[in-house]
Amino acid sequence: MDSSNQLGEFLRARRELTRPEDFGLPDPGRRRVPGLRREEVALLAGMSADYYIRLEQGRDKHPSDQVIEALARVFTLDEEGVAHLRELARPATRRRRRPSQPERVSPHLERLLEAWTDTPALVIGRYLDVLANNRLAATLNHCSVKGQNQLRVIFLDPETKQIYKDWERVASETVSTLRTTAGTDLDDPRLVELVGELSLKSDDFRRLWARHDVGAKTAGTKVYVHAMVGELTMAYETFSVNGSPGQFLIVYHAEPGSPSEQALRLLSSATATAPSPQLHPGLTGPAAPPGA
Repeated sequence: MDSSNQLGEFLRARRELTRPEDFGLPDPGRRRVPGLRREEVALLAGMSADYYIRLEQGRDKHPSDQVIEALARVFTLDEEGVAHLRELARPATRRRRRPSQPERVSPHLERLLEAWTDTPALVIGRYLDVLANNRLAATLNHCSVKGQNQLRVIFLDPETKQIYKDWERVASETVSTLRTTAGTDLDDPRLVELVGELSLKSDDFRRLWARHDVGAKTAGTKVYVHAMVGELTMAYETFSVNGSPGQFLIVYHAEPGSPSEQALRLLSSATATAPSPQLHPGLTGPAAPPGA
């Protein structure tokens, strides 16, 4: 994973995803590359083609605020996308990397999760490893079992395409979340290992990672298809865990009085005394730091 020209890679990815017809540009036959041409981006952003080419090629890595705003407008970036572009253009001075420390969840938070017997909840870490979960979260979806990496399960376990009714959207949002949490630190050994493995084993992951989408979902909905209770529409909220940078608490809930709430209650009752779901065979790596 080359991190020497992150700004250029991001600009190229966004350019290829931008449609010429959105700007009323003619399409003289088949284009050699998807999206806008470099010269078209430069024209729309009000800069010289030579300067934009230097940005993509990494020969200029520090565009001005005016240039950033112009490119963000052409590529229709949202707030998180603009923030990511600014970070790429003005990376913080890199400090000497400290040895990776195990990601641990507070015992108090784990007890709180277990007390929520009717509410699926879990804690994930910086690399989307499941660090803690309650019984109902694991029963609802085996992606939420402690020790599992959500990216690896989503992209390497074929069953997830039956579990998630809108698998493509879930997969895209999960990759965007990893991009956001990683920021510009693409040399992180664990990240390199994880992205490298998934890029080799999953065409879907490789395609989505190449888009350079960013955006951590703080709230939304997911539709599950469960073997025991059928279809459930679950809303979720995501909270940062104070005192544990990179950790997030995810809490799911169903609309009161809905069929999904009734199905969740049935699932909770049916699994209250059953053994806790275990890690999915063969999807426990790559190994997290010891003790994680």
